[in-house]
Amino acid sequence: MTDELRTLKQQILESNDIPAHIAVIMDGNGRWAKERNLPRLAGHNEGVNSVREVVRACGELGVEVLTLYTFSVENWNRPPSEVSALMQLLLKTIRREVDELMENNVKLDVIGAMDDLPTEPRKSMEEAIEKTGDNTGLNLNLALSYGGRMELLEAVKRICRDVENGSLTLDELDESKFGRYLYTADFPDPDLLIRTSGESRLSNFLLWQLAYTEIYITSIYWPDFRRRELYKAILNYQSRERRYGKVSEQINNQPILAEHS
Repeated sequence: MTDELRTLKQQILESNDIPAHIAVIMDGNGRWAKERNLPRLAGHNEGVNSVREVVRACGELGVEVLTLYTFSVENWNRPPSEVSALMQLLLKTIRREVDELMENNVKLDVIGAMDDLPTEPRKSMEEAIEKTGDNTGLNLNLALSYGGRMELLEAVKRICRDVENGSLTLDELDESKFGRYLYTADFPDPDLLIRTSGESRLSNFLLWQLAYTEIYITSIYWPDFRRRELYKAILNYQSRERRYGKVSEQINNQPILAEHS
């Protein structure tokens, strides 16, 4: 690690405000490859290296949850050859990386419709989830065949079924109980959302969970997003004041001066 990276890491740790949950929209793999006259898959391959480094860095910092938008429900509409190549890359990556996940005490999970995956990638993912199930470090969530609207719709259907069978009443339903019907029921909402490649949209990702999340957008493509860029994003997050609808004085326990007309 360079002196610059050590300094950035120390600044993050000294603030004592590590985001518990970081979510990432990993964007720009194809454009990274195109600018280098490479096939799109080359960008996805290089993006795996970014995933590995970001996972390591989050574990070292004490981040509790890292959720990566890996493959959306809309991505199934890409050319069949690219989808097939991405599924093979997923298979190869899981088989290659599971030992490192074990070494770093990372617990793997998937949010989304994992049953949509082809048989081999799905079985390898299930095996990796089982193998890392007792790990107690970073929780790594891969959003696979995931869509935020789909998640909300499925939650509403499950709530309706529970109301019908009497295990839930409408009067009991509040935001906390609604959250228990989401894929992320076991995790806190993200504190920080990072989106690479400069795009400024949520792209159907964690629509409920991101209600009060701090958003950090960088023009850097995902294959170039490594430890340094992660540190910069977290430091930017630490410089913000999260008010949740309150005023600064309330957050800082200061007296609020009355306004006079």
